[in-house]
Amino acid sequence: MNKKLAFILLSSILSITPAFATTTNLSESSNIYQNSLPDFSGIYDMVGKSVVNINVVTASPQVNNPFGGSGDPMFDYFFKRMLPPQQQNRQQRGLGSGFILSSDGYVLTNAHVVKDAQTVTVKLSDKREFKAKVIGLDTATDVAILKINANNLAPVKIGNPNQLKPGNWVVAIGSPFGLENTITQGIVSALSRNLPDDSAVPFIQSDVPVNPGNSGGPLINLRGEVVGINSQIYSKSGGYMGISFAIPIDYAMRIADQLKTTGKVVHGRLGIAIQPVTDDLAASFGLSSAKGALVNSVDSASAAEKAGIQVGDVILSANGQEIGDSTSLQQIISNLGAHKEVKLVIWRNNQRIVINAITMAADSNINDSKASQDKSSSTTELKKIGVTVVPLSASQLKPFSNRVSYALAVQSISQINQLSGLAVGDIIIGVANTSITSLAQLEKILASYKPGQRIALKVVRSNGAQFITLFIPMSVQ
Repeated sequence: MNKKLAFILLSSILSITPAFATTTNLSESSNIYQNSLPDFSGIYDMVGKSVVNINVVTASPQVNNPFGGSGDPMFDYFFKRMLPPQQQNRQQRGLGSGFILSSDGYVLTNAHVVKDAQTVTVKLSDKREFKAKVIGLDTATDVAILKINANNLAPVKIGNPNQLKPGNWVVAIGSPFGLENTITQGIVSALSRNLPDDSAVPFIQSDVPVNPGNSGGPLINLRGEVVGINSQIYSKSGGYMGISFAIPIDYAMRIADQLKTTGKVVHGRLGIAIQPVTDDLAASFGLSSAKGALVNSVDSASAAEKAGIQVGDVILSANGQEIGDSTSLQQIISNLGAHKEVKLVIWRNNQRIVINAITMAADSNINDSKASQDKSSSTTELKKIGVTVVPLSASQLKPFSNRVSYALAVQSISQINQLSGLAVGDIIIGVANTSITSLAQLEKILASYKPGQRIALKVVRSNGAQFITLFIPMSVQ
């Protein structure tokens, strides 16, 4: 008997053993299991008719070699570079999901499902198909709203994602790989999950199986209410690997309402770059715990500069909401929109202060450039922290847009601070709340620190400005 057959037979034997080993009949046994595990068939009947399949056609430019493919990559590369390209539109098709918001034909889905679409076709659960109009989409939050010419549709019931808890059962309905009206189940894994994509969305993380084609479909609680829009998965293979992310429905509805009204979304912005507060940074700034958002850059002529926010400030709360981490501040400000007042509680120079700011429209990004090192300049060893530096020339300071009048490039780092995160090539522009104006000033600041204390250096590197904590070696007197 081969192993595979033995396994199948063993499973079959085990599955029927309880019927002979107990006096409980099969129907009673079934009722026990039905009472202890959720039955999702009612949810499917309730919500399935409101879920739609979305087919998208986009045009992708294709470059053709007028001489045909030679089979030689270098030959083909030469002609693609040297000869005028001949463009022709090649149609590409995409699949996604969505769900009905109102009986008169408004449909909610992901922005990435319908972005750059030439045509969008919505297919209902009863197999009817409609051409859809994209009312608006917002790539920053990945939310889009469509309109089809249909009436008497069955809208979903909107739930409250704030009532979700890790461990709650949830289901997804969508069209994975084009397989329409597929239902999958799992549990909420985490809430307010921040992803490393500069998104201000506080994602719901679950282990509900979702795959390409599920995008834009609903995440549903056990009451049959939509609590999120399935948007992303974490995957190394392109398919589901146990982690999926959904946009909270209350967040998405705020975006959808703006899109429906104006066709666009205006997000709020202060004009600052921020970073998380680590335990070491909290200690160096005199904070009792590692909470808040540390300001490491203030954009010129921004809302933050006008309000008096400074580099080195730690923002502890916004409009009464505590800032547990730096991303939560981004979410609060983004959700406020432009030209809204926000009350900020800030930690500065070992005390709390209150600053009122007016948000601006998030129509540009803060970009800090990394200046190159001046090899011809003389180096100086900052013995207090075991770092060798060289000052930047006036021309090397130009990328900083007149926001920095003096800076030092790191040339080498002693062994005592090699694990601090400071790297050769980093540009030192400040210490805690203080900007550097000269080498003598920096050495005077360093002299005020005692051995064993932490010091927060503000540095600029290719991915922007940030604070890095160093220790003053105990051997230094």
